[in-house]
Amino acid sequence: MADSAEAPAAVRHAEETMGTVFSFDVRGGEPAAVRAALDEAVAGLHRVDEVFSTYREDSQISRLRRGELTVAECDPEVAEVLELATEAERRSDGWFSTSYRGRLDPTGIVKGWAVERAARRLADVPGVCGVNLNGGGDVQLLGTPGGQRPWRVGVADPLRPGGLAAVVSAAGTAELSVATSGTAERGDHIVDPRTGRSAVTDLVAVTVVGPRLTWVDCWATAAFAMGSREGLAWLESLPDVEALLITAGDEVRCTGGLATRLG
Repeated sequence: MADSAEAPAAVRHAEETMGTVFSFDVRGGEPAAVRAALDEAVAGLHRVDEVFSTYREDSQISRLRRGELTVAECDPEVAEVLELATEAERRSDGWFSTSYRGRLDPTGIVKGWAVERAARRLADVPGVCGVNLNGGGDVQLLGTPGGQRPWRVGVADPLRPGGLAAVVSAAGTAELSVATSGTAERGDHIVDPRTGRSAVTDLVAVTVVGPRLTWVDCWATAAFAMGSREGLAWLESLPDVEALLITAGDEVRCTGGLATRLG
């Protein structure tokens, strides 16, 4: 096993787009090849913003909402994301939705999907042993940073600024993702799809852990809208998913297998 002197090279980069910061940490591989793939991944994130932004009047999603385009006339990624969103809505019994105030809004799935796609693109570079891509607090982990060390992700405590509620470890798995939905950073931005208004629940944060960020990002949003009791029961029913829920009363609730992912 490699010692510290033989640790794989690290290429790191931070990029601002989609209203947040994406932090890349890529281990192993030939640096020039990694940099080239990183440039492609960054360009891909900016393209996602151009296509899916609901704030840009000229984005394909905005034009689709106005009836100026059909899905078939959009980039193929639009149909892909909308199909994934439909599956998320089905699996969450409608608690995850791509409708906001009666209009198409797939932003709840786009970031997680974009981060996962970019991370996998980097992991395909020959020689790369690990990728850690953090998109505004939602993280996709692939491989390892080298040696016997696993990737680890701190989960912010929403009731104690600067503190951690938990540390998630990717030990023993080749891919892991961590996504949090809550009110600490962005206020009441999660919508109750039954009412079309901000979700009113007993929760301040839901962190979901699973292999693919595309899904765990959706599940965190859906579970938050459900509230702690229904949300926890539903998350327990999902395969390969663990979660940490924190209520406004500072009560911590966890799925049964979460302890295996802490460390």
